[in-house]
Amino acid sequence: MLLTRAHGLGNDYLILESGEALEPALVRAICDRHRGVGGDGILEPAERGPGDHGVRIWNPDGSVAEKSGNGLRIFARWLGDLGATGSFTVWTGSELARCTLLADGVAVEMGRARFLPAQVPVDRERLDAPLCLGDVTLPFTAVGLGNPHAVHFTEAPLDSLPWRRWGAEVEVHPAFPHRTNVQFARVEGEGLELRIWERGAGETLASGSSSCAAAAAAVRTGRLPPGPITVHMPGGSLLVAVSEALDLTLTGPVEVVGQVRVDPRWLAAR
Repeated sequence: MLLTRAHGLGNDYLILESGEALEPALVRAICDRHRGVGGDGILEPAERGPGDHGVRIWNPDGSVAEKSGNGLRIFARWLGDLGATGSFTVWTGSELARCTLLADGVAVEMGRARFLPAQVPVDRERLDAPLCLGDVTLPFTAVGLGNPHAVHFTEAPLDSLPWRRWGAEVEVHPAFPHRTNVQFARVEGEGLELRIWERGAGETLASGSSSCAAAAAAVRTGRLPPGPITVHMPGGSLLVAVSEALDLTLTGPVEVVGQVRVDPRWLAAR
């Protein structure tokens, strides 16, 4: 098995270069950071469907994600290394995204942010709506980007909050039937500071779709105007352009680290 490792601001993915079949248990073993290769997920080339290219996005817990902004940007960069140029579409199995290769990174059109319950999905419309987490009730805004998100805005310093514990609770909250990605956001001037608890992965240094969800929620709730919004995360910053209609374009860097050849004896023991 041959894998290419790349990351977007520390949010790291493995691209499957060879043709082995993946299944959840194997994905979990490969993504294990202590006994496997380690990663926030695996990008598996797949049927292109209605797109120019296709990808299956595996979470490290063995589940399949509907969309990942950084995953799409990393996959697009990999396609560029194989010879793709300019702008092209990638089908994730449920969503079609247009990717554009830039001199200093990759831009992805992430579609329109959605807030109706069935489009997230969530139990009811949630715009700064209270969510009970047992010992505390916090306001969250639910956003659908093809995958579900829950955004909590606060004026407190983010790292003064037990956001990891809250994120783990919100991820599996019954209000979200497919679980959810969770963002804790603070407005900083014309941008956002963000901490991320990703569905199926836990804490991540950065996330493209989380950046988009937080930016869209900030505009939808009137905290920021439409336009370019810089989202600052522990891994670095991404630019999210939010239109009046809440269409989103994500732009940022991608770095390829190198290739990993998995020992066949390790694979055989899985």
